[in-house]
Amino acid sequence: MDESCPLLDVQAGHRQKLCGSNYPLSIAFIVVNEFCERFSYYGMRAVLTLYFLSFFHWDENLSTAVYHAFSALCYFTPVIGAIMADSWLGKYKTIIYLSIVYVVGHLIKSVGAIPSLGNQAVHVILSMVGLFLIALGTGGIKPCVSAFGGDQFEEEHTSERNKFFSIFYLSINAGSLISTFVTPVLRGDVKCFGEDCYALAFGVPAALMVLALVVFIAGSGLYRKTPPQGNVLLEVCKCVGFAIKNRLKNRSRQIPKRDHWLDWASEKYSKQLIGEVKMVTRVLFLFIPLPMFWALFDQQGSRWTLQATKMNADFGIYVLQPDQMQFLNPLLILVFIPIFDLGLYPLINMCKFNFTPIRKMATGMILAGMAFGLAAVVEVKINENDMPRLVPEESLIRVLNLAKNPVQVTIQDQDLFQQPVEAFQNPVEYSKLILNGEEQSLRFTLQHQGLSLDFNYTVKEKSVYSLIVFEAEGSLSSRLITDLEAKPENGLAAVRFINGLSEDVNLTIDNKRFIAVQKNYSASEYSLLERDKYNNGKCITEMGEFTLELGLLDFGASYTIVITNVSGGAVKTWKSEDIKANNVHMAWQLPQYLLISAGEVMFSITGLAFSYSQSPASMKSVLQAGWLLTVAVGNTLVLVVAQAAPMAQWAEFVLFTVLLFAVCIIFSIMGYFYVSVDPEDLEEKEEKRETSSRGNMISLVTKKTKL
Repeated sequence: MDESCPLLDVQAGHRQKLCGSNYPLSIAFIVVNEFCERFSYYGMRAVLTLYFLSFFHWDENLSTAVYHAFSALCYFTPVIGAIMADSWLGKYKTIIYLSIVYVVGHLIKSVGAIPSLGNQAVHVILSMVGLFLIALGTGGIKPCVSAFGGDQFEEEHTSERNKFFSIFYLSINAGSLISTFVTPVLRGDVKCFGEDCYALAFGVPAALMVLALVVFIAGSGLYRKTPPQGNVLLEVCKCVGFAIKNRLKNRSRQIPKRDHWLDWASEKYSKQLIGEVKMVTRVLFLFIPLPMFWALFDQQGSRWTLQATKMNADFGIYVLQPDQMQFLNPLLILVFIPIFDLGLYPLINMCKFNFTPIRKMATGMILAGMAFGLAAVVEVKINENDMPRLVPEESLIRVLNLAKNPVQVTIQDQDLFQQPVEAFQNPVEYSKLILNGEEQSLRFTLQHQGLSLDFNYTVKEKSVYSLIVFEAEGSLSSRLITDLEAKPENGLAAVRFINGLSEDVNLTIDNKRFIAVQKNYSASEYSLLERDKYNNGKCITEMGEFTLELGLLDFGASYTIVITNVSGGAVKTWKSEDIKANNVHMAWQLPQYLLISAGEVMFSITGLAFSYSQSPASMKSVLQAGWLLTVAVGNTLVLVVAQAAPMAQWAEFVLFTVLLFAVCIIFSIMGYFYVSVDPEDLEEKEEKRETSSRGNMISLVTKKTKL
């Protein structure tokens, strides 16, 4: 280290600064705190939908609804944090106290994910309490941390402050990028309590939040702590409320009209505040259509993750977890920002096209809508490989011929299986049984080598069956067994065994012991396994222990494995694929992630910069609160659609696409009539207008109002 340039530069009467710069040392603690906090939040949220689906066994709609309810709450609570900081505690204490709440929420959430701790009701209660505290913590500190970082700079160091916000934004995306890749690995690749380790996946983000709190407190002696100075948001709400109330009290035609409805607040509030509120309301009016973009954008962690569970995730050198695909968004954001700012936007300007902020935001909406259009196409292709949807008075059936010769199968009142079923013939697909009620007793006739045998079985509606035909004691026999009605969840493989031996067997695969399978073609229950090659299993019989090779059990497939005989040191098997494996690769989600990430750069970054440029300096926090509320409302929209209008997933994607395109048209029309202004010029015009109209204004006396 060069001793002429120490790490810290301590000047008389000034706070410590980083070497050779005007950056306060305190911002290092704030940036590290933000990185850890964002790692904590996004890491926990990345696995949340699959936690609801797999751990609680909720359906997809309920899992999606609770996920977006939590996300909405995270963007409503910043208003609480801002009020606490500006009106009561100050930013520093607010961050400390709500971070403690945040940590407690994480710890409760992690404990609630331990399977051996209580029943499902206990897990749900602990998880919901934990999520509520996390939402209060992360939302409450959201408006405080970045503003607190800005407070650390001297007024004359504006360029350093602007660069700090860039570094701050980078730390957010870095934390999000790393956590959305790492926590799904902790969930899926690490096993605890015999299943996916959600306790660890939530525990690591909890540890990062503890670290964030420790780091922030460690810098306590270096911070510049400004006292609370009153909440602008509350003042704006009071001004608007008084204007509406005053106008309703003075509806007489004898009272002169005023140029703007906010002018009715002039009896109580200053002209400067009223003028600034007018500027803000112009921008907030433009915010009305924006929640629809966020309704689509935040489904990356819910609907798109659920879509990924039904896809092939094998990339050759690495098998991706379905919830890991979310890391593409922060990665693409970091790539797209310099490409757009240094390449695309200058190129468009060279083409003499006036690419205004409103047009950029509208383009972002179009890109997000296109992303959901592609998601709908992918969903349709996924569904082509799914089991048929069953309706009342209808069931599915197939035949597994485990005998040595072909068998002709005839079912009472059904026109199925025109051709004989060959021995160990792989069934192409299930056939449809039409019943005359909720259940029906049917006669099955088997013709084999000139002999005809009848069997009666009761078949229930909306069920899937396999008729097993086999030879027992020199005669033909059969069994009707129930199959899976849908693909296994989360890309798992389902497998069951039929024991064709004359003795009972015990099977062990990858340290998973299955229930003993009885002799003479008895069938085991289905067991769920991670996608993998299973060639080191064990089959234990009365004759000894034998190797069991099953080969690849693929994503989303269901298998029936028949143990035929024992030869040498191994068990011979025959494998039938009941439900075909996921054949749409997860890489097909890449185009939709590219489009929605590009849309985010155009919509979100441009929207924030534009709205800030259109408001006075004193109202920046009000606009930030309004912007965050659009995210909350967007998540609420998804919650409503998921619960109130359940539909096929591809149709839901199309619905959101159409809604966003319609909202984009409305927003474009609103933007066309919007006149961009400089807040300073508008303030001057407002003062002149107020001066010229003062003579026409008459004093109004209202109850409980000071003039």
